[in-house]
Amino acid sequence: MTWNGEELDIAAYLAKVGYEGEAKPDFDTLRALHRAHVAAIPFENLEMMVGRPVPLDLAALQDKLVRQRRGGYCYEQNLLFAAALERIGFPVTGLGARVRAGASSRRAVTHMLLKVEADGQQWHCDVGFGAEGLLEPILMGDDEVDVRQGAWRFGIVQAANGARVLRTEHADGWFDLYEYTWEERLPVDYVVMNHYTSTHPKSSFIRRPVLQRAAPDARRMLVGEHLTVTRPDGTSGERDVSADELGDVLAREFGIELNADDYAELIRKHYAGA
Repeated sequence: MTWNGEELDIAAYLAKVGYEGEAKPDFDTLRALHRAHVAAIPFENLEMMVGRPVPLDLAALQDKLVRQRRGGYCYEQNLLFAAALERIGFPVTGLGARVRAGASSRRAVTHMLLKVEADGQQWHCDVGFGAEGLLEPILMGDDEVDVRQGAWRFGIVQAANGARVLRTEHADGWFDLYEYTWEERLPVDYVVMNHYTSTHPKSSFIRRPVLQRAAPDARRMLVGEHLTVTRPDGTSGERDVSADELGDVLAREFGIELNADDYAELIRKHYAGA
């Protein structure tokens, strides 16, 4: 199996994301699992922030994302999701994307997403982009896509270079998230991407804590000390989080709990005044 689905404790994974009922390789299951995973497992880069590497083997992913109250970033999230889908019986293909959000120039391919077949169609799945990411699968193909997932609006358009561009609607119009092509990526490709993203001096993920959570009612982001909660109507609340309240914010807003040593190291390295 490409994604090592046979090694996954599928019962523990389904319990973690709160999925009930029979898991079958059909679109209803795919949609429900995608929504459940996004709701249950937050986006975070805290391994790097406390000075540890980010392992991508399935045993490590299960221990962190399933057994602990932790999250992960795109490779961790989508590799776990791919293993679960493969175990259930879905055909799953890995893809790569260039992140456009906030970019002033064209970036390298460093993001992971999935192409999943269900009910005779191909679906764009991505449980690892963070607060502005998809809540559920979106149809893949050559046509433009414009859909609502709850109160959020997403679209896919064709770029001049032939890539597909996933975007979401902001209060002031469309906002590009990333561009991708149909080129298949293998698990070893994500190992290389992960090494760059988690260690290279120019990687944004090694500079400051980044925690995000997508939900039907709000997009939550903690970047460094700055917490932002954005609503579907475009309104948002912003504030700085002090070192004293960080633990409460991690648990309340993101469902994350660190052990005492990791929490102390995170505070020491990245939060002023502690």
